Amino acid sequence: MTFEMCQVIPADHPSLPGHFPGMPIVPGVVILDETLAALTKWRRNSRVTAIHTVKFLVPLKPEQPFTICLSESQNAEGEVDFCCRAEDRLIAEGRFQVCYGTT
Repeated sequence: MTFEMCQVIPADHPSLPGHFPGMPIVPGVVILDETLAALTKWRRNSRVTAIHTVKFLVPLKPEQPFTICLSESQNAEGEVDFCCRAEDRLIAEGRFQVCYGTT
C-alpha cells in the first residue's frame, strides 16, 4: 500500500532566513516534518517511534514543488519507507518505525 502527496515550502517559511542567505535551501528537518505530516494524513492513527534511516541527497529550494511518497516496508512489519522527489530527482529517502493505534 502506498500514499503520495505534493507539497511546496513557501519562500516566507520561518526556517529559511539564515539558512544560506542569498541562496536559501529548505532545511532537512522541514522536509522531514512535512514527511511526518504526510504519514499522519495517510495513517491517522499512526505514531513514529523511531527513524531508522534518513538521507538528504539533493537540496530543495523554497517554492520548489516536491512529492512525498510513503509505502509499507517490505522488510519488516510496522515500518514505512519514504522518499521525496522534486521533478525527476530523489531529494530524500528513509524509513520510519511506526506504531498504529490510539496510544
